[in-house]
Amino acid sequence: MRLKSAIWVAAYVRRCHLEGAFAVVRRRGAEEAGAIFIKVSRLDGTAALYAPAPQTSFDEAKPADRLFVSSLKQEFEPEAVAEAKIARELEFDSDIWVIEVEDRAGRNFLDLAK
Repeated sequence: MRLKSAIWVAAYVRRCHLEGAFAVVRRRGAEEAGAIFIKVSRLDGTAALYAPAPQTSFDEAKPADRLFVSSLKQEFEPEAVAEAKIARELEFDSDIWVIEVEDRAGRNFLDLAK
């Protein structure tokens, strides 16, 4: 069984803080199953944006895991590119969560799909 989005987000924000990165929930989505997008800002004008991985990326042995993929052409691009992508996602689905992480090293603390 997969954790509710609200619980996963709270744990993720706490983990970021424990690792020394600042994280904030910019937009609350659907409590139970809203898609989660993570923007990681390196505080130099560039950012990465991670989105939920497609279902085909999941390991059948661990179906409850949350996996993410980079949703930009390059891992880090100008912040305006990441913001434009978030705006397009919000037009498509108003129930998404948007978490912003500020970390000069660009750490994301996520399980990424291969």
